[in-house]
Amino acid sequence: MERKSAPATAKPVVQKSEGKAGSMFASIVIPVAIIAAVLIYMFILGNPANFEGNDNANHPLPGNMLGQVYKGGFIVPILIAINILVLAFSIERFMTISKAKGGKGLEQFVRTVRQKMDVGDVNGAIAICDQQKGSVANVVKAGLLKYQEMHTEVGMTKDQRILAIQKEIEEATALELPMLEKNLVIISTIASISTLVGLIGTVLGMIKAFAALATASGAPDATQLANGISEALINTALGITGSAIAIVAYNYFTSKIDELTYSIDEASYSIIQTYAAQHSETNRI
Repeated sequence: MERKSAPATAKPVVQKSEGKAGSMFASIVIPVAIIAAVLIYMFILGNPANFEGNDNANHPLPGNMLGQVYKGGFIVPILIAINILVLAFSIERFMTISKAKGGKGLEQFVRTVRQKMDVGDVNGAIAICDQQKGSVANVVKAGLLKYQEMHTEVGMTKDQRILAIQKEIEEATALELPMLEKNLVIISTIASISTLVGLIGTVLGMIKAFAALATASGAPDATQLANGISEALINTALGITGSAIAIVAYNYFTSKIDELTYSIDEASYSIIQTYAAQHSETNRI
């Protein structure tokens, strides 16, 4: 009874601590990204050296992209913050998923576990999990420990033992995989809203451009017209960039999580099939 209760209390503690770490990262990186974006907009893009007469109220120097981006207006720091968030959460997810894979390649790990199970070396398979580490190894190890436990269980039928192993693997998977998907919702949200925020800047820029055309004298203000069109295009470019990066990152991490899930399913199937085959042979003898 003590051996069964210890894993049950250890897993939620790990899950809870990892959950707090993920939430803390989000709560820290979002305000930091906003502050960094404002500072970049004010002191780097808005540096007087980027403008004529050393005054950011004037036109940007010819060919100076920093000054041109600054003229995109107040939407620019919002879009810069969005791009910073995409990069920050992409790096965080990459590190988390890489850690979940463990030390060696997943294919090699699953192949080694299956080889150990084929010869009935459960302890060797558990040792491989300890060396591999990561979420996949944790789930497989939980199934192997339950596998050993079922060998000493005398009050259950074969089907009940197999179901017990399956349930243990499912519970371990339910504890591990949600942490891999954490913060992906932020990336997917950014992929949706980045273009929309850029579109707001585009509309505001076009409003200024058309306002420059509608002058009382009838002659369009070429300077204001150019500034309005520039603002619209700059916001469009930043919005599309953030959305494109977020979409690529989300699809990449989703495919990696699917790869981890497939590896867990493959190793779990091998464990269950090995137990069923060995138990059937024992019954025939």
